Amino acid sequence: MHSAASFSPSPQAQIYSTSWKRPPKINTKSHKNLRFLFSSNSNTLFRPSFSSAPFPLNLKSTSYPIQLHPLADSVHDNLVENLENSMNSHIPINEIRQVTPLESCPRIFIQEPPWIASLFLKGLYKRSNQEVKLEFKEMEKRKYNLLRRRQIKAETEAWERMVEEYRELQREMCEKKLAPNLPYVKALFLGWFEPLRDAIEREQKVQRTKKQKAAFAPHIDLLPPDKMAVIVMHKMMGLFMMGNQEGYVLVVQAAVQIGVAIEQEVRIHSFLEKTKNYQRKKIEADTEEGLRKEKEILRKRVNSLIRTRRLKEVQKLLKNEEFEPWGRDTQAKLGSRLIELLTETAYVQPPLNQLADGPPDIRPAFRHKFKRVTNPGQKIVKKYGVIECDPLVLMGLDKTAKHMLIPYVPMLVPPKKWKGYGKGGHLFLPSYVMRTHGSRKQQDAVKIVPVKQMQKVFEALDVLGNTKWRVNRRVLNVVESIWARGGNVAGLVNREDVPIPEKPSSEDLAEIQEWKWNLRKAKKINLERHSQRCDTELKLSVAQKMRDEEGFYYPHNLDFRGRAYPMHPHLNHLSSDLCRGILEFAEGRPLGKSGLYWLKIHLANLYSGGVEKLSHDGRLAFVDNHLRDIFDSADNPINGNRWWLKAEDPFQFLAACINLSEALRSLSPHNIISHLPIHQDGSCNGLQHYAALGRDSMEAAAVNLTAGDKPADVYSEIAVRVHDIMKRDSNKDPATNPHALLAKILIDQVDRKLVKQTVMTSVYGVTYVGAREQIKRRLEEKGLITDDRLLFTAACYAAKVTLAALGEIFQAARDIMGWLGDCAKVIASENQPVRWTTPLGLPVVQPYCRSERHLIRTSLQVLALQREGNSVDVRKQRTAFPPNFVHSLDGTHMMMTAIACRDAGLRFAGVHDSFWTHACDVEKMNQILREKFVELYSKPILENLLESFQTSYPALVFPPLPARGDFELRKVLESPYFFN
Repeated sequence: MHSAASFSPSPQAQIYSTSWKRPPKINTKSHKNLRFLFSSNSNTLFRPSFSSAPFPLNLKSTSYPIQLHPLADSVHDNLVENLENSMNSHIPINEIRQVTPLESCPRIFIQEPPWIASLFLKGLYKRSNQEVKLEFKEMEKRKYNLLRRRQIKAETEAWERMVEEYRELQREMCEKKLAPNLPYVKALFLGWFEPLRDAIEREQKVQRTKKQKAAFAPHIDLLPPDKMAVIVMHKMMGLFMMGNQEGYVLVVQAAVQIGVAIEQEVRIHSFLEKTKNYQRKKIEADTEEGLRKEKEILRKRVNSLIRTRRLKEVQKLLKNEEFEPWGRDTQAKLGSRLIELLTETAYVQPPLNQLADGPPDIRPAFRHKFKRVTNPGQKIVKKYGVIECDPLVLMGLDKTAKHMLIPYVPMLVPPKKWKGYGKGGHLFLPSYVMRTHGSRKQQDAVKIVPVKQMQKVFEALDVLGNTKWRVNRRVLNVVESIWARGGNVAGLVNREDVPIPEKPSSEDLAEIQEWKWNLRKAKKINLERHSQRCDTELKLSVAQKMRDEEGFYYPHNLDFRGRAYPMHPHLNHLSSDLCRGILEFAEGRPLGKSGLYWLKIHLANLYSGGVEKLSHDGRLAFVDNHLRDIFDSADNPINGNRWWLKAEDPFQFLAACINLSEALRSLSPHNIISHLPIHQDGSCNGLQHYAALGRDSMEAAAVNLTAGDKPADVYSEIAVRVHDIMKRDSNKDPATNPHALLAKILIDQVDRKLVKQTVMTSVYGVTYVGAREQIKRRLEEKGLITDDRLLFTAACYAAKVTLAALGEIFQAARDIMGWLGDCAKVIASENQPVRWTTPLGLPVVQPYCRSERHLIRTSLQVLALQREGNSVDVRKQRTAFPPNFVHSLDGTHMMMTAIACRDAGLRFAGVHDSFWTHACDVEKMNQILREKFVELYSKPILENLLESFQTSYPALVFPPLPARGDFELRKVLESPYFFN
């Protein structure tokens, strides 16, 4: 490129262009929006022009604002980096000025170096790039603050909004003199709201003026009566929706739950009141200090300094004045009185079209009575105080459950980082790092442990909580369509009840007895369906609320063993196939070559039916042979051939079909963005941990700790052994061996599915009774044995045989289980709970103590509250220790993997022994999880445990460690089916 420049000998030198030639071509592939226009005829250098993002020529000026648009998660992180990489160097130009040429100046023509234009562009780019980065950060900050304010509102104003809704409905009803057309449950609430609110208000006034105040008097006045009324109604109906009892809830359960909910709202309410006072003072101070400042500056100061720091100010208030917990007695007494007010004010009546010519049938919605109740898992019948609801209340409840308020919804912003027992998780709602269920010993153990010791545990929970999710709308649309048609497909419960059998007209005792049996059975089925329908409605309600959100997060906490769980109870990835199918990662990543491979493997695994036990090549062949079915399932899931319904996990399978069909139809399958979580599951993971502890080569091979051509299937191996034992028994004489007839009945029903659950739970301490119930359910599903007594006897026999077959294969595992149980018995015999610390530093205390009954007198009745006693339950401490110890180890492995995946740049979600990431990252995650397993079990875990016991209890004698094998642990690194 040639150009002319004019130089004047005077200090005021002038520069201008005379005869421009076309500059050399500049690579602008990554800058398609840049167009530089130069005049070839004029003596003036023109400003560069940009098609979509104009940049100024004078770099000190900002008169051309940069236009930005929000970008997808998968793109915006790399935008600036890609732009930077497209330039080879960065040479800044501080300033370029255009000066008018003077005709009298003598001109000297020189050749301009070819890098001048490039230099100009690069300097211009660098300055504009800085502006892009700043603007982008501002956009992200504004977006985050907006979501954060919404999250704070969701946590702190949920009940307030519900109260306002009922007030508005009441106003509408009064103005129009007509009841609004409402869903069933809301119509009930609207009818109860005003009488209950007025009753609570009267009670508050009475307790203020009463000389001898009730025990709950200081607490009933801490919330407005309308808010208290809404909480009582919603909590009570929530218990009826999710309970398994037939139209009743225990008074003690309802009273405590309502008391807990009121206490939680009182905490938030008082915090907000203090915050409002703080903000009021702050605004006044800022106004006095800044009278001379412009109103706009003051407005920005108030918005940014006060609103965005709202949580920090509340935390300061919390530090200054700690909230004293109420305790179970106070919660139960307040809850009982509020329930009593509800029973006195809530009424129902049949619909008008069902009323006879007589007066309207108005009756109480809830009644307090005493009922004989059988506790779950026990044969003892006890008399309990219950709240029974009228059948009209339950009618239609499961169809409108989605209108119930759910306070712990997924978060719109990442959770607070965990920094202590009660520090982390939600912004305002009470959040605790461990679910202790009232165990004071476990709470104290976690509270007193140094934060540094728990650092890795906190980090792992933060990794899980920072994984961003979103709703898979295509799958949700399919679910809603099936649900609207009555359900009963793809694992969804039937929305209709089974018919109740009519009482026979004859007085034949056998016929009457059969009718009673069928009646109980039908009622039980309908009760289960009602509970499942309510549960499905709640899950779909959350999915519909989050459908249009860009993403959301699940804060996680731990159970006492160290296993992680999302704190939101309904729609989460630990739940059913329905929830897992509806959820996907908010961040998408290109499939890549390995991702396409693992997506196919994932699809085959979800189909199950034995396909998941094929080699990887076998699974790929299965997918390739069913491509037509996969495309049809993705394109027409409702009205097509519905092949996806044959899968064991149909909704997750459908999501995989949709993702795979998009990839295979693309011109570039490897570049398709995938949001689908790909699972890698342990092979009977509990036994894998026992095999690593015992180093037994045969057991290690049985659970895929060593490489093989295809996955070893321990369930099938146990099923073969069970079949062999039954075959031997069937050949014996029935006269001398009572099992011979049972063996003949069962021999053709033995398969992998019959024994799977028992094998899976054997390492977690399943008892003979538990195994019997598991196998009984599988035999019921087969439907070949219809006589109930024969079914029970057959299940007893099959359970004994299955446990015997297990003992033959996993002897080393059973030796370790026995040693752990013996150690626990030694400790518990001294009236001490078993304690240990996981390899990540989490203190664990088994909470099994003999509970003590604590009687309190309430306005409804005398309640017997159960609380932790001083004497430990020796039997429970012994039987629970082996499974709890292994659970603490699998939780440790998951948390170690989560932290390593974060460090490697992977998105990670964990469901105990199932690890999830993007398809393109599965190979990296597979490498990490194997390395972490080897790292975990390279430590002397059992030796350390024994040493800790001996240190804590020097006077006690513990049994010696069981013998172990010589399995080489590093073989796990080469095992393709260890997790697969």
